[in-house]
Amino acid sequence: MDRLIYWIALAFVKTLQALPLRVVARIGRAGGTLAYWLDVRHRNVAINNLTLCFGAEKSPREIRQIARENLKRIGESYCCAIKTSTMSFEELKRYVSFTGAERLYPEPFVKHPPARVVAIGHFSNFELYPRFADFVPGIQAATTYRALRQPRLNDLLLQMRKRSRALLFERRTEAAALKAAMTQPGILLGVLVDQHAGKSGVWVPFFGKECSTNTGPAVFALRYDCKLFTGFCFRTGLAQWRLEAGDEIATHENGKPRPIAAITADINRSFEAAIRRDPANWFWVHRRWKPRV
Repeated sequence: MDRLIYWIALAFVKTLQALPLRVVARIGRAGGTLAYWLDVRHRNVAINNLTLCFGAEKSPREIRQIARENLKRIGESYCCAIKTSTMSFEELKRYVSFTGAERLYPEPFVKHPPARVVAIGHFSNFELYPRFADFVPGIQAATTYRALRQPRLNDLLLQMRKRSRALLFERRTEAAALKAAMTQPGILLGVLVDQHAGKSGVWVPFFGKECSTNTGPAVFALRYDCKLFTGFCFRTGLAQWRLEAGDEIATHENGKPRPIAAITADINRSFEAAIRRDPANWFWVHRRWKPRV
């Protein structure tokens, strides 16, 4: 069965990679529309999450409209990620822009750029995050991932992701390699932080409701004395995106390290502001607010 699933997935990937990007985007949006009507569970999760965050500001009809557009965008993003993984930087510049490099690196560097940590989330085509480094010469992007249970599918996914030339570290088995990489100059480490972190996270507010949040960005920034930022991917049109370096998050106060929970809460506030700019741009189909156990 695993082999059959792999060959079906491979055929789907190769088909999308052979098509023009905007055609791929339309296929993804059509798939998202279908998912909105057929995938009742994820549709309800999206609507419930949106109601939790915007119920006092938006009508039920507006929330349903956002949820439907959100599913369309998720389909568009996943399909486009398959296509953009094959594109060179010169090709990609037609569809992707980048703002905020001066926030990450306000001072010019000559040989050894300092390492940076960026808290990232599931905004639009988030597979584009490693391409941050393409816009800043001398930078090496790095990120973590969680391996799929199916080895063949995992290999297929890694083949696509490695084309970005980012360093990839399996979060459960390659911690030592990641720690070694963080001692090198020029590392730009992106850490996804917007999914439920379970018992390993800290409980801090997100849209006024506490949820377990990944402490990775705060821990890495403090441990390796790196500046910490947030980063986002905004959809600006059909198959058009803007990568954006967001706020710098203070890791020290009065010369002393700030508490991990306080740093993580600031990251959540920055994410809230980005979501409010375009609510349909974020990944609402994940159960972000789970009860404590």
